[in-house]
Amino acid sequence: MTNILGVDHIAIAVEDLDVATQQWSEQLGLRAGGREVVEDQGVEVQMMYAGQTRIELVCPIREDSPVRRFLDRKGPGLHHLALAVDDCARTIENAKSKGARLIDEQPRGGAHSTRIAFVHPAATGGVLTEMVEGGEGFTSDS
Repeated sequence: MTNILGVDHIAIAVEDLDVATQQWSEQLGLRAGGREVVEDQGVEVQMMYAGQTRIELVCPIREDSPVRRFLDRKGPGLHHLALAVDDCARTIENAKSKGARLIDEQPRGGAHSTRIAFVHPAATGGVLTEMVEGGEGFTSDS
């Protein structure tokens, strides 16, 4: 059985990471955390904190990035919901065995030293969902 530990973060697609970081920080009072380029996904991410809640600002760094395509189709806004899990591989295998459509058949490296896999929005009522293991989010001790 897989263990969903909680919401790891909510991701917002943005056109300009510096502007978005300033807006979320100065206008809304969120604290800026780590910033990282995730080369294989073609994005740069900025983690923001609203108390214990993490909001990840995601900005494409290449034209072939899925986030670039998202922005071109839908514009800036909510990109995905990330759930913290204790075992990413087991979680996606369980979802697949129950008929869920996956984007990632195997976990891959994500930002902030995590292992991630995406579940297709068709499996979750239109919401792109990321499974996240590790990093600074939840642990099985949380």
